[in-house]
Amino acid sequence: MGRTLIAYSGGVDSGFLAWVAHQSLGTGMLAVIADSPSLARTHLADAIAFAHEHEIPLEVISTAELDRPEYTRNDAFRCFHCKDELFNVMEEVRRGRSFDLIAYGVNLDDQGDFRPGQLAAEQHRVAAPLRDAGLTKADVRELARAAGLRIWDKAASACLSSRVEYGRPVTREILGIVEQGEDALRGLGFRQFRVRHHGDIVRIEIARDELPLALTPQKATEFTQIFKALGFKFVTLDLEGFRSGSMNTLLPPALLTRSRKSGS
Repeated sequence: MGRTLIAYSGGVDSGFLAWVAHQSLGTGMLAVIADSPSLARTHLADAIAFAHEHEIPLEVISTAELDRPEYTRNDAFRCFHCKDELFNVMEEVRRGRSFDLIAYGVNLDDQGDFRPGQLAAEQHRVAAPLRDAGLTKADVRELARAAGLRIWDKAASACLSSRVEYGRPVTREILGIVEQGEDALRGLGFRQFRVRHHGDIVRIEIARDELPLALTPQKATEFTQIFKALGFKFVTLDLEGFRSGSMNTLLPPALLTRSRKSGS
């Protein structure tokens, strides 16, 4: 594929892709991670650590999606504007460093979800090697495990803005509250979770296999103390458990169907 920039977040998909690119291209690749308020500090630190562990060339860039009204208004296409900002900045890096193309870690399973960011990738002609190779999420995890990469079973994680209900403006303050809440849950020993921000209400999603640890009077008290201190008036635990993209259930079905068919 030539000299390649990898859009890197530190998750299993982009981490495996960056590792493979480095194995194949050596110094002919560069992993690029965007540092913004929508990226949790713990995730940024771990992504940097993983790249250093494997001597993967890495550059941290700054993106300014929070300066874009079309992003902060937080409608159904927020993710498109986020990825558009990312790929605009990466394109500047690509041209300035004489790289041939940009690639990102979308996999085959991602095609079945509502992800407007994929439209931005298509418009920017970003390559998708994992998807094109027909690799599912399970395939990527297995390949990463076989390669001895510690991220092979890393919990899935989207940007902090994905925790904010559609229509509620995304602000630095709200992102900070969500991040503090998720740091607190991590500190309690939970592994896969989301803090969903619904204004005065927080909806805590915890993976179903971890729910028994959450469904105790002691944990109820801890959750209440943590999230009321963060400003929420009502603290709720979602009994369906964690599921990726649960905010999309609030979107009109016609929008989801049209977007999956047309990519717009």
